[in-house]
Amino acid sequence: MKKLFLTFCLFGAHLIFSQDKMPFKIYDRSGQEVNYSKMLSVAKKNDVVLFGEIHNNSILHWLQLEFVKDLSVKNKLVLGAEMLERDNQDELNAYLAGSINQKKFDSVARLWVNYKTDYKPLVDFAKENKLAFIATNVPRKYASLVYKNDFKVLDTLSGERKNWVAPLPIEYDAELPGYKSMKDMGDGHISETLPKAQALKDATMAYSISQNLKEASVFVHFNGTYHSNNYEGINWYLRKFVPKVKIMTIATVEQENIDLFKKENNNLADFIIVVDSDVTKTH
Repeated sequence: MKKLFLTFCLFGAHLIFSQDKMPFKIYDRSGQEVNYSKMLSVAKKNDVVLFGEIHNNSILHWLQLEFVKDLSVKNKLVLGAEMLERDNQDELNAYLAGSINQKKFDSVARLWVNYKTDYKPLVDFAKENKLAFIATNVPRKYASLVYKNDFKVLDTLSGERKNWVAPLPIEYDAELPGYKSMKDMGDGHISETLPKAQALKDATMAYSISQNLKEASVFVHFNGTYHSNNYEGINWYLRKFVPKVKIMTIATVEQENIDLFKKENNNLADFIIVVDSDVTKTH
């Protein structure tokens, strides 16, 4: 009997430990731990959710899919992503409508290397539920052009090509902390045009969102967390395009200890998801 009791105690202790072993925790902007339901309830009250991710974090991609599933239960949604570029919208629409299959979509659209594991589930959710999915990002070749030649190169684009970027001229504030730190991180060796290329992406994604807002709907946008951290980037430009828009931001950080909220992450976003750094990477 004693052996049976001891076995039961050890099993119970193991079960409790297993229940406490979580891959992530959610905090508010002041560093207070909150539950998933709180983040979901706040999202419902906003026009836009900027869901900042670490691109190869497997738990984040799972959570993004669960988030849109749960949010869609009582809310109309529009989805959009940095990972799809504006000039591939027709191909994306064809896939959503069932006019082309995945194999054809793979061949005609510029898809990220981790598309099938990380973003296809989101696109397929939109397809299955007849939701709009917006390719928001600028074609990468235009960001490369700005990096090499500055914003002035955008004036040389033909009328059709200008449709793939935010309206010109691109407003740019070099003193925004995100762009300033990007320039400063190379000890003076980083080109001034690198943050401008980043700004082109941010402005174009924000413009794409602004053009696809729907009344009584929540636009959930997936982007690298650095594109919306500290309420800058996409958030800053979106408020330029739609001053009264209600935006909720989510940021992601990886840490060895998810129970410790680092002060440096205060005000990083409305909600900060702290993920165990041991979580499997998708690529």
